[in-house]
Amino acid sequence: MKTYLNQISGIDDAIVSMFMSKRSWTREKELHIREICRKVLRADGGLKAYDSALDDAFSEFADWLDKLTKWGWKHTTMLRFIDMSITVEGLHRAGQDDWDAHAKRFNNRIIRSSTRLASFSYEMSDWYNGKILPTDLALQELGLAVPQTIEHDGVTYVKAVNGYIREDMADNPDVKRGLYMLSIPSNFIFKIDLTEWGHVFKERNANGTANPEVKQCCESIADQIEQFHKQFNRELFLKILN
Repeated sequence: MKTYLNQISGIDDAIVSMFMSKRSWTREKELHIREICRKVLRADGGLKAYDSALDDAFSEFADWLDKLTKWGWKHTTMLRFIDMSITVEGLHRAGQDDWDAHAKRFNNRIIRSSTRLASFSYEMSDWYNGKILPTDLALQELGLAVPQTIEHDGVTYVKAVNGYIREDMADNPDVKRGLYMLSIPSNFIFKIDLTEWGHVFKERNANGTANPEVKQCCESIADQIEQFHKQFNRELFLKILN
């Protein structure tokens, strides 16, 4: 399984939001904030490598981000301006179902590999590989052949992955997926704001009770977020009131 933090966006908006409540905002200040963010942030929203020629810009940005995280864990609307785009490759389907349980936290912005529109064979996620052996593969290892067709209640069934399908429905994707195992790998892309990520992290991190591969997924994403910005760390995720 692999995770990819594609982009963090909206940091400039979140910083601007800090100046609204007490009416310290001015349009000039907002434009200055956006210009500083443009100078110090990469296209994907991560922090550029330090450039001494931009020392003032880096220092000002760091001060803003420190203040944003100092207050944002409690005033969570500010952190909702910050969106993260994440792709996950190869999480097993049962783990995908666990991740889908947080779809509301993603504002339903999640699309995954369909077991209806795509076919799967005996593939499985990295975590399950070497731990389980489907019956079909076990029989092959033992050199035991299974019939390609069987009769059941007077109806012919044909061999498919993990079992048999009624002959007249052999190519029906809705029927085929009834035999798929929960260990098959699933790919998906989702978006989540920083406030809602705090909740997901609390539920799925290494110290919780989630499936081991789901924990790995969560921790890998957390690592990458902190690599983008050190202020967006596990301490913050656990503090966010959500």
